[in-house]
Amino acid sequence: MKNLEKQEQELLQEERSVFTAPLQRRSFLQFAGAGAAGVALVAAGCKKDRGDLMTSTGVTLDFKDDFGILNYAYALEQLEAAFYVQVVKTPYASMPANELALLTDIRDHEVAHREFFKNALSTAAIGSLEVNFSKIDFSSRASVLGTAKAFEDLGVSAYNGAGKMIKSVDYLLLAGKIVSVEARHAALIRDLLENGTFANTEVVAASTGLDTSRTPAAVLAIAGGFIKTEVKAINL
Repeated sequence: MKNLEKQEQELLQEERSVFTAPLQRRSFLQFAGAGAAGVALVAAGCKKDRGDLMTSTGVTLDFKDDFGILNYAYALEQLEAAFYVQVVKTPYASMPANELALLTDIRDHEVAHREFFKNALSTAAIGSLEVNFSKIDFSSRASVLGTAKAFEDLGVSAYNGAGKMIKSVDYLLLAGKIVSVEARHAALIRDLLENGTFANTEVVAASTGLDTSRTPAAVLAIAGGFIKTEVKAINL
């Protein structure tokens, strides 16, 4: 981790929002170069135009193919990235230095995930979503961490629920790598709220030892409360 005082100064001096700043090409390739799957996704994305995904009122996620599922993941990563960017930009009252460092790490991961999907999907990507965080009190630790817990748990359950719908084994591998990071985030946030709750029965079934999963319809119904852009799902 960076020296925290230096990190705080850098955050104060930022002139460009992390929300709109793209990853450097090298960083993106390191993330996507996780193998040929990343290159294949970029190449395939260029063959599909996103015009049929955008409407005058919002965004349509067409689950008839892998692109719909990947755009679904991209939409959720946009939401999470926007949330953590705001958390780090306006830390809650008396935020401890260690919590700022941890939340900054999570922000960087979520921005990397968002930019990965945006760059990899290319012209097949949906547009930027407008978020609605009016329900969140960013000055309150309880509100911020409670929302973080909800978002992380939702993200893990979303990947778990959509995994079976992915046809390409390469894309499934990439989704698995991302959901494992999201699960680490969820465990950390849970322990910041209450030590030892990282894998309680709210998220892991005692009888099977398996994490929870949600269908895209259920996930979008929950996430919709924090997204201004209308998100429609078809061919579920």
